Amino acid sequence: MTRSGLRGLRAAALTGTLVFASGAYAAENPIKLGVLEDQSGDFAAATIGKVHAIQLAAEEINKSGGIMGRPLELVTYDTQSDNTRYQEFMRRVLQRDKVDVVFAGFSSASREAYRPIVDQFNGFAFYNNQYEGGVCDGHMVVTGAVPEQQFSTLIPYMMQTYGKKVYTLAADYNFGQISAEWVRKIVKENGGEMAGEEFIPLGVSQFSQSIQNIQKAKPDFVVTLLVGTAQASYYEQAASANVNLPMASSVNVGQGYEHKRFKPPSLKDMYVTTNYIEEIDTPKSKEFYAKFKAKFPSEPYVNQEAENSYLAVYLYKQMVERAKSTNRDEIRKVIAMGDVCMDAPEGKVCIDPKSQHMSHTIYLAKVGADHSISFPKIWEDIKPYWLGEAGCDLTKKDPMAQYTPSNPPPKP
Repeated sequence: MTRSGLRGLRAAALTGTLVFASGAYAAENPIKLGVLEDQSGDFAAATIGKVHAIQLAAEEINKSGGIMGRPLELVTYDTQSDNTRYQEFMRRVLQRDKVDVVFAGFSSASREAYRPIVDQFNGFAFYNNQYEGGVCDGHMVVTGAVPEQQFSTLIPYMMQTYGKKVYTLAADYNFGQISAEWVRKIVKENGGEMAGEEFIPLGVSQFSQSIQNIQKAKPDFVVTLLVGTAQASYYEQAASANVNLPMASSVNVGQGYEHKRFKPPSLKDMYVTTNYIEEIDTPKSKEFYAKFKAKFPSEPYVNQEAENSYLAVYLYKQMVERAKSTNRDEIRKVIAMGDVCMDAPEGKVCIDPKSQHMSHTIYLAKVGADHSISFPKIWEDIKPYWLGEAGCDLTKKDPMAQYTPSNPPPKP
């Protein structure tokens, strides 16, 4: 980008730090936003776009005058898909760098590794990722979609379309385990049966036994909750073995753009509930995609986590400006009003004051035999209702805990 195109914006790459500031107001104290994301390691393919989206939003905001006239400064560390680095860098950004807010984490394991540190130091963090749900913590805002938004739409659709016999193949950590619990619950509620369930350790890339198990069980469709580049090997192996079953997922395609990375027809008849992918053909989506590709032309795919991260910067800007402060308690008073919303690339989104999770437009994306994307169904304004209905109300009490359907919040 040219100097004139930057309009005075200067970007300086420092050791572990990326700073955006405008000469017109650089003398003001910056608002510091910590960025702890996996720019290398097993999850990098899905997460580098999050870093770029935050950079894009920060640049736009600084060009337009910053937040309350203060520049937004990004303090960025590569967590390398390593949970111990999340803990190390979270302590660093909160204690040494003195950031005002942190955007952090891809996997649920990484979130749960750093979340106690955010709580301990009374920090404020955004988790901009689809996940298994259940975190009721006033130190956290979650912009990613949760099971009641994804599975409560996806699983009934698949059962009505293909049949009621379901097999789940999930990553063996808290995301996969709790997500599988949601699948079991919804399958049972809709009169179906679980034909089988397997949990695959992260890093596993050989699926011959799992494929044999699936073929023996003869389900109507397979729920794939696989995470990382190694586990994504399943799709080509299943295609080679002629498994030829429809697949349903809350994570694939929307995060790891497997339909772009693998040759057709590996992902044929994969159905995914996602709040954003680059194929969404609306004016807001096209505008966001064009801006993203203009700044990062080599970006392989603009995924839902990129959109979540982009809009999160703007939501944080709105919260600070309405609170007239970066203080977490003052910002939470704004969230409690229940009207922190914006028109995002996916559609209108709002932060739920009870859980500090976000409403979404949910798109049912179907992968064709040629790996093209179609959208058989769209659900608008799906609320993150489960935590609030189950008993989480951060406007009244902050338990700083994660809950599941089998371990809900205690009733008042």
